Amino acid sequence: MKTQTVISIDVGGTGMKCALVDSKHRVLHTERHATGRERGFEAVVGTIIDVAKGLAKRADVSAIGVVVPGIVDETNGILRFSANLGARDFPLRDTVTQALGMPVAIGHDVRAGGLAEAKLGAGAGRSQVLFVPIGTGIAAAHVVNGIVATGAHGAAGEIGHIVVRPNGPQCGCGQRGCLESVASAASLQRRYTELSGKTKTAAQVSATLKRDKRAAQVWDEVVDALSDGLLTGQALYDTELIIIGGGLAESGETLLGPLRESLAKKVTFHRVPEIMKAKLGDEAGCLGAALMALELT
Repeated sequence: MKTQTVISIDVGGTGMKCALVDSKHRVLHTERHATGRERGFEAVVGTIIDVAKGLAKRADVSAIGVVVPGIVDETNGILRFSANLGARDFPLRDTVTQALGMPVAIGHDVRAGGLAEAKLGAGAGRSQVLFVPIGTGIAAAHVVNGIVATGAHGAAGEIGHIVVRPNGPQCGCGQRGCLESVASAASLQRRYTELSGKTKTAAQVSATLKRDKRAAQVWDEVVDALSDGLLTGQALYDTELIIIGGGLAESGETLLGPLRESLAKKVTFHRVPEIMKAKLGDEAGCLGAALMALELT
């Protein structure tokens, strides 16, 4: 069988990760571009198309995968809503298909990352995987036998909006006490500043736990909230493996060790899942877009 090559584009709020990937999952070429959302979403789409045209000149490509943040109707290829990109009800698949003249798969960035981690990364060989990237926000992708649940309205996996601290901090979604509002990297930084009057990144907080009691306090709060969120996730999904990704996962066992202990203390009838760090890093979404595109070839 002839080896197929596809274009994959992972569109973020500030940057696009782009690649050529073949059907043996080899990354043949990568490049990055600014998203330029300040120019409006129509301009963002123009950049996606221009980048794809440039990549198509480098190889004989058979399909394109594009993943974006927000609420994504993957069946119809419509970006229903994305606060990060300033888009609502945009026919992304049809627009890109018309411009490029080849099959296009449209997906959600976190679900695509979960698909890649489950098939090619930390979850390879597992049948039930929950991928939870923790960065500016928190989301999840539930992957069962290589298939990612999308939900009836394209909004499956919003674990960051489980309320874990009723009457807690205001969340960007409008609710109070969501997991994202108390346990994301962004909320960790805000909480540290609130307690200490100083500014530290999540990485700096992680690195100073033994000599900064405020850092240790905030870290403990985050771990406790995360374990509550994962306990709810385990009750819903009964997964065998939870993969933690995103910027906060870069702290490694500083996060994962206490998180395992906290979750183990809280479970009742649930089976305690294995918890691992993601392997693919920030390339997961791009690889997931490639996997989606390869399904079209």
